Amino acid sequence: MELENFLITTGKVPNKQKKYYLIWISKYTTYKKINIQNSDQDYFDFLSEKYQEWQIIQAQKAINLYKYYLNSQTNRKDKLVVSAPDSWDIVEEKIKESCKIQYKSYSTEKSYLHWTRTFRKYLNNKKPETVSELDLKNFLTYLAVQKGLAASTQKQSFIALLFLFRNVLFKEITNLNGVIRSTQHKKLPLVLAQEEIVLILDQMDGIYKIMVEIIYGGGLRLSECLSLRVRDIDFHRQCLSIRSGKGNKDRQTLLPNAVIPALKKHLLGIRKFYESDQKNNIPGVQLPHALDRKYLNAGKEWGWFWVFPSKKLSCDPRENIIRRHHLYPSTLQKAFHSSVLSAKITKNASIHTLRHSFATHLIENGYDIRTVQELLGHSDIRTTMIYTHIAKKNKLGVVSPFDNLSPK
Repeated sequence: MELENFLITTGKVPNKQKKYYLIWISKYTTYKKINIQNSDQDYFDFLSEKYQEWQIIQAQKAINLYKYYLNSQTNRKDKLVVSAPDSWDIVEEKIKESCKIQYKSYSTEKSYLHWTRTFRKYLNNKKPETVSELDLKNFLTYLAVQKGLAASTQKQSFIALLFLFRNVLFKEITNLNGVIRSTQHKKLPLVLAQEEIVLILDQMDGIYKIMVEIIYGGGLRLSECLSLRVRDIDFHRQCLSIRSGKGNKDRQTLLPNAVIPALKKHLLGIRKFYESDQKNNIPGVQLPHALDRKYLNAGKEWGWFWVFPSKKLSCDPRENIIRRHHLYPSTLQKAFHSSVLSAKITKNASIHTLRHSFATHLIENGYDIRTVQELLGHSDIRTTMIYTHIAKKNKLGVVSPFDNLSPK
């Protein structure tokens, strides 16, 4: 009963899911008794042979909560001792391992490591096992007061360090009262007029133009565009499948009809990279969520190939394997920035401005907010509502009183 209450209260596990968490914990303890020397990664590799991706993620959450629970029980004779690593180098290795087990993206892993190193430097290399909740409070306050970081950056650091405390140090964060919060400045997102987008596209050609058209036409994030696979394109239904977007959510969005001819021609062009890799026996492209262990040759299939692959092979930083990755973000960012300047647009527009523009223009064209929310992949409708404040024409047809003045 103690463990059940812990899952619900501390772990925030919905009551209807509690029994499944307990089943995963039971399976895990049975496995560890039989395979004492095996690591947690070995266990999750074992699960991937029999269970679906979402089940493995649920199992990982259950086991992390179980370890957290055991570490908080100080008077149990049968307690499994889960102590914090005794060096920061081991801490970093544990972060990498936990990120891999939880299917965190490589960019998320780098962010967590960055904030862990910043935290370590702030603590002057204090031993990990002695790090406390008070240290975290003081650090978050330091970021706001002395470093003057934005609220979003302070929140990013907290999420990273919360991961550190829960998954590596196994220490509970119970109370952050007294932490000085960075000032939250509410800014309206920058939006380009459709005429301005046309001017920018006139300055672009080739692969970068196609990418910009897809991002604006479907409201994609830059990372979502870069990670598109051939199998994610549905020409018949004119839609794109976005896999594991922000928050690890899948969704479908629009594939503009106007970009289809150029995109089909582009796919014929990149087929040569795919065939070259096959001919030279290059390992297949990286697959999400350890699918390469479940489907050994899937990474070599055309359907999994990148829509926007890099021309050069590179070393996979996690697997240390030479393979083909997708284009690097900065390549498109630089091309877009250059085109904005060439179009003589004074707005400080970025690739993400295209996503803001997509949402705003849909609302201006009369589409309901729920449809826009679904296309953008927002969990909270309030996030989408911000675009109603910048649409130049709302559905009430409000006209400025100045426009009604009679000329003198």
